[in-house]
Amino acid sequence: MKRQRQLNVKNYRSGGFIGKYQRLVKDTVIPYQYDVLCDKAEGAEKSHVIRNFENAAKALRKEDAGDGFYGMVFQDSDAAKWIEAAAYSLACFSDGELEKTVDTLIEKIAAAQDDDGYLNTRFTVTDRDKRWTNLLEGHELYCAGHMAEAACAYYEVTGKRRLLDVMLKNVEHIYRHFITEGREGYPGHPEIELALLKLYRTSGDERCLELARHFIDRRGVDAEFFKKERERRNWTVWGNNGEDGDYQQSGRPVREQSDATGHAVRAVYLYTGMADLAGETGDVELHDACVRLWDSMTKRRMYITGGIGSTVRGEAFSVDYDLPSDTAYAESCASVGLIFFASRMLEYEVKGEYADVMERAFYNTVLAGMQLDGKRFFYVNPLEVDPGISGISPDKRHDLPQRPGWYACACCPPNIARLISSFGRYAYGESGDTAYCHMYADGEVTFDNGVRLICRTGYPYSFEIKYTVVKGGRLAIRIAGWSESCRLEKNGAELSEKLSDGYVYLGVNDGDELVLTLDGTPKLYYPSVKIPSLTGMAAVCRGPLVYCFEGVDNGGDVRSLSIDADGDITVQGEDGSLGGAVKLAVKAIRTEDGDELYSSRAPQRNGCAAVAVPYYTWGNRGENQMRVWLPLKI
Repeated sequence: MKRQRQLNVKNYRSGGFIGKYQRLVKDTVIPYQYDVLCDKAEGAEKSHVIRNFENAAKALRKEDAGDGFYGMVFQDSDAAKWIEAAAYSLACFSDGELEKTVDTLIEKIAAAQDDDGYLNTRFTVTDRDKRWTNLLEGHELYCAGHMAEAACAYYEVTGKRRLLDVMLKNVEHIYRHFITEGREGYPGHPEIELALLKLYRTSGDERCLELARHFIDRRGVDAEFFKKERERRNWTVWGNNGEDGDYQQSGRPVREQSDATGHAVRAVYLYTGMADLAGETGDVELHDACVRLWDSMTKRRMYITGGIGSTVRGEAFSVDYDLPSDTAYAESCASVGLIFFASRMLEYEVKGEYADVMERAFYNTVLAGMQLDGKRFFYVNPLEVDPGISGISPDKRHDLPQRPGWYACACCPPNIARLISSFGRYAYGESGDTAYCHMYADGEVTFDNGVRLICRTGYPYSFEIKYTVVKGGRLAIRIAGWSESCRLEKNGAELSEKLSDGYVYLGVNDGDELVLTLDGTPKLYYPSVKIPSLTGMAAVCRGPLVYCFEGVDNGGDVRSLSIDADGDITVQGEDGSLGGAVKLAVKAIRTEDGDELYSSRAPQRNGCAAVAVPYYTWGNRGENQMRVWLPLKI
């Protein structure tokens, strides 16, 4: 059986919930983020991204480089992710002006490329002699990877290969440096590995595949490479010494790794490249390592929201079951990367658990990373916030109670935009004659194998998914792992097909109608007793959505709330102030006491109805308390 592949992004026309978000990205997020790149967005952190490319071009022409380079060492990647988001948006909505804007930016990028193919504004405007001498911190390969992804996306959507040719020339330079000339090293921040595999499939250039394999195979073989590199140079970006192999995912060769460790975003980008290479080459040993890492991450080190990376110290994984709510890091980019990893694992082996995690991360942490109006963003996604403590206490300064407009380190906002715009490629896939429905997405989809579907659903708030078959073939429909019961009908008759790893496989003809009904009953979820910070707690979920409790709905105070274990959870209906999100009423108990710090007098407990809202909507109505987990009163 052929390897299952992502859908061509041009083959999905969205509607419903996803369509609303994709239009928000088109109408608000992409224009706003471009203004940020141009330093025109009022109140946003200075970006200087586009000026960096202009100044690099001047430097190459031996002209005065204007106001020089400004920003993070990886500032170029913001432009790359913006282009990728714009490309995928163009696949959803024709927009001649946006296309012209992208074309203009691409010309600025092309003008900043050196004659030898090198492309990085930081080391072109300043410190040309330091190129490739700080792989640990310099992020040259990371930026190249994001730009390669942008090139592939723009070519896939528009057929224009200007940026694609720029990046193939860049790959030629990188290949010459690391392969032909045999220079040591691999990326400090993985990303180029997964990008090279995309570039290989887009261009057919075998050097891309060879480079991807080289960086993955060499990683960790010399576990002290980054330490030795640091000793060879007299400069640094952040002062990293490179001695912590686990943090760098380089303490041992990748095929020997078992635990998800270190910087969470770097980890999932690396694992995505590993899983993709395993699928591309049939490397079973590499795939087995990916399975171990997947299990480590999702079964012992992942939040209920699909967030990963529990500690602010290095934006990293901690240890098994260390998942505190109020000091969580759970970077938005990390959940984006988790979706990438899940998608590649799904391509290698179609199993519902990969799509379940993909869906959980998207509808909770990724969407929570962006305000409902598309203008403010979370970098960090805590599961508990207390104004006056969160964002202020030394251990919780990273857990902000409100989304900022932008960041000096602005990796998350464009990452969210590019993922939302490309949602169709994760929702659907195909292999040979089989069309896969991994996530439930309203809209129209055409598979390269000829199958055509129209999907109508109000998901994630309605749990009926209706497929009308325009052109028949073989379908594989995922049955969500969270749904305790379901009903699948074909032309009005209930089907009894058995599940195979979370999917139902069936043949369909032109004009057939399929209706999948999932269990939309709100439920309590209980944490493992191995998670010390959650002893005696419970959370509320409905379908793929994790719910939380905010003070604005609960008299300003959620600290005093406990869930009544014997109580009902009822659906309240839509809330216009939260973009039509559906609220839940949860039978609860409120504890009331005096204002003493400690007291020998027992507090009073009174029954009440607590209100819960989807986690992705929190923080949109001013600063107030928020909790996902509440004590469970039995």
